[in-house]
Amino acid sequence: MTGKTVVITGANTGIGLETAIDLVKREARVILGCRNMAKAEEAKQRIITETGGNEDKIILKQLDLASFASVRAFAKDVNENESRIDVLLNNAGIMLIPKGKTEDGFELHYGVNHLGHFLLTNLLLDLVKKSAPSRIINVSSEAHRLGSPRIDWDDMNYDNNYSASLAYNRSKLMNILFTRELSRRLEGTKVTANSLHPGVVRTELSRHMFDSNISMWRTAVKWIVDPLVYLFGKTPVHGAQTNIYLCIAPEVENVSGKYFKDCAIANENGQAKSDQDAKRLWDLSVEGSLSKMVKSA
Repeated sequence: MTGKTVVITGANTGIGLETAIDLVKREARVILGCRNMAKAEEAKQRIITETGGNEDKIILKQLDLASFASVRAFAKDVNENESRIDVLLNNAGIMLIPKGKTEDGFELHYGVNHLGHFLLTNLLLDLVKKSAPSRIINVSSEAHRLGSPRIDWDDMNYDNNYSASLAYNRSKLMNILFTRELSRRLEGTKVTANSLHPGVVRTELSRHMFDSNISMWRTAVKWIVDPLVYLFGKTPVHGAQTNIYLCIAPEVENVSGKYFKDCAIANENGQAKSDQDAKRLWDLSVEGSLSKMVKSA
């Protein structure tokens, strides 16, 4: 990865941090897009320690995916100060949080997990294309098939009958559909777009899953799930391997529009393969993020 620049969202913890550590060891220049800059500084020091002092290869930039203004500021900074992006890894995410809305009025799972990354990718796309051959990687999840999540095109903000689990699952489905349409639009550019499931990983992503103030049954489930995750869940290092694979593997340089898990192409569910839904989601996302960006610029 010598001479290559990688942008990673949510890189101050979990699999994002482990991916950053690995890529810096491979001599990549890594830009960490993080919401909490204090935690980002801690992450930077850990990367420096574990990579033998490659401080010049670690760049911290503030990024809050729940704010289009923050996404625009981050993208403007990158576009004005960077000459290339070889890999854009959309890794950040939230899971099973209480009902709420982003700064721009979108349901949080929808706004952060999908729309924030959709806007960021489109704002950085010219630079990614200029750096081709290059890669865009979206972290999704096997949750995209759990509970048979369906996109309610008339209630994208989940204003009715909100379910934190289904909102999360639906946002992971959106990650795959976004990747599918993005890949189609990038044909002939030498830019690939793929999505992935990292596995069940022991990270703080699930910190809201068992909040007793959300649901008493989640507290009960916690005593069953926690030991199982501890015994059978992946460590962040192991969970980061498919991230890393898609960033560096030469054999996937020309592979695009696929869904991966355990460093191999996997089979996503039926709705995730819908070209019609992928295009419809893209059009709605343009209306939700890019048009709003223009209006507020």
